[in-house]
Amino acid sequence: MKRARRPVLNAVIVLLALTSASASEAAADDGLGPLGVTVVAAAGARSARVGALFPADRSAPLAGGHFCSASVVHSPRRNLIVTAAHCLAGSTGDLVFVPGYRDGRAPYGVWKVGKRYLPDGWAKGQDEDSDVAFAVVADQGGKGVEEVVGGGNRFFPGMATGATAVTVTGYPDTREVPISCTNRPIAHSRTQQRIDCPDFSGGTSGSPWVDGTGDVVGILGGHEEGGVTADVSYSVVLGAEAAELYRDAAQPKAGWLRRIPGGKLLD
Repeated sequence: MKRARRPVLNAVIVLLALTSASASEAAADDGLGPLGVTVVAAAGARSARVGALFPADRSAPLAGGHFCSASVVHSPRRNLIVTAAHCLAGSTGDLVFVPGYRDGRAPYGVWKVGKRYLPDGWAKGQDEDSDVAFAVVADQGGKGVEEVVGGGNRFFPGMATGATAVTVTGYPDTREVPISCTNRPIAHSRTQQRIDCPDFSGGTSGSPWVDGTGDVVGILGGHEEGGVTADVSYSVVLGAEAAELYRDAAQPKAGWLRRIPGGKLLD
């Protein structure tokens, strides 16, 4: 089971049983709550930055039309979202992004997806180690999406896998609310990382992996386009290719670059 439901496919309705995968309590520096437990994400500042992708022709009404997840990342022009490359490459028509989507409602508006940025590794060969992408969303009323949702998470390539627990938030295509789970990633390979979180089924491709300081350190996708079971998810290990792609998509102004281990990023 791949994590992105293609827009041309009908959703297969399955019941999600949000169950605990672990009763282990998170350490203080990993955030609040138990690890490995999936719950409905609470509405608030953090979940407002995560949204669902829809084909533009399914945006009225919204309910039942979403197929992938994405999130707002900080950029100089405040108009950038990040998702999995297979979400954007598999969608040939116009798309819209709905941050904070819940139960058919768009509390922060419906945003038209514009230019898309895919890495060469994916564009030329659908390399699973390049399964990350960015897109620009059109301003509304002179404001970028980042201003409307209250900010964007920082994109942070170069973080060592498992250095801290992360929270994964996304939209299964069988639900109309986002789900969330916190756990500590482990290495699957040199270029892929994995996380054990139950019930991240089709539609959750593109979900951000956000650490306790608000940094995006993974994107649900990569190996087998996110995994073949709903309880184990994957992400590319974000490295130099992802950092370069971000720089291209963010179109930085002078003075925005700072160094991180293994590369550069925009802060």
